[in-house]
Amino acid sequence: MASSLLALLDDIATVLDDVAAMTKVATRKTAGVLGDDLALNAEQVSGVRADRELPVVWAVAKGSVRNKLILVPAALAISAFLPWLVTPLLMLGGLFLCYEGFEKVWHKFFHNRHADAAERAAHVEAVRDESVDLLALEQQKIKGAIRTDFILSAEIIVIALGTVADRGFAVQLGVLVGIAAIMTIGVYGLVAGIVKLDDAGLYLSRKANAALAAFGRGILYAAPWLMKGLAIAGTAAMFLVGGGILTHGVHAVDEWIRDAAVDAAAIPGIGEVLGAVTPMLSNAVVGIVAGGLVVAAVTLFKRLRGKPAAAH
Repeated sequence: MASSLLALLDDIATVLDDVAAMTKVATRKTAGVLGDDLALNAEQVSGVRADRELPVVWAVAKGSVRNKLILVPAALAISAFLPWLVTPLLMLGGLFLCYEGFEKVWHKFFHNRHADAAERAAHVEAVRDESVDLLALEQQKIKGAIRTDFILSAEIIVIALGTVADRGFAVQLGVLVGIAAIMTIGVYGLVAGIVKLDDAGLYLSRKANAALAAFGRGILYAAPWLMKGLAIAGTAAMFLVGGGILTHGVHAVDEWIRDAAVDAAAIPGIGEVLGAVTPMLSNAVVGIVAGGLVVAAVTLFKRLRGKPAAAH
């Protein structure tokens, strides 16, 4: 009986080791989407009254937990009954990441900036107008953020599932639950901190201590740049992660990139750097091209679908 107990404990320890190791791998692979999730949610919950920022973040976090309670069992069911579907879902997730990243870049450089400015001005005016139902605006923001979280969470869960598709159920369950917990607590904890950065900076800037006041002013200056930096890093990571998923899904392309990295690593002097950078640049190029193609296809589809409507 003692030997059976020791064997059971050994099996549990092995599973926990596998869960820890695969969770690290899954976290690295989903880091790009996590960064984008963080940037998007911080952007979406901003713009409400200062005293309502944390309640809004908490409401979105609770919605995110409900999303995970749907997505994790669904992912485990797919792995158990439709394992062949994991790779196509991964490829679709990668394409969506590339599409979303390219659309952001396209919107940044080619969208009507006057329309964006007018939309922001209308939002500010609505917040100032006492006749406007701020609770309704707040609920609208929360619902939009939860919908965004569902899409990004689905991508993260599918990517994480792809890393443990060949493992046992216990390891899959542990990794998916671990990733879901990390992304929810980590993302919304950081979102709460980011949206309150300006309040913290304002509070410190009013201190009599010169050093604290200077630090507070530094926070106020850095907060907008932090948001911009998160958005840029999240977009770049979407191309890297999405492109990486697509290249790994096509064996010939994956082999070509590996061979190119080996050849680059053999170059004297700078080989080590080139060998490390080549896969990243290749994934980014694939991600950008794939994203551009999907955006073009979606735009064409929308225009074709809109023609009959215009004829009426």
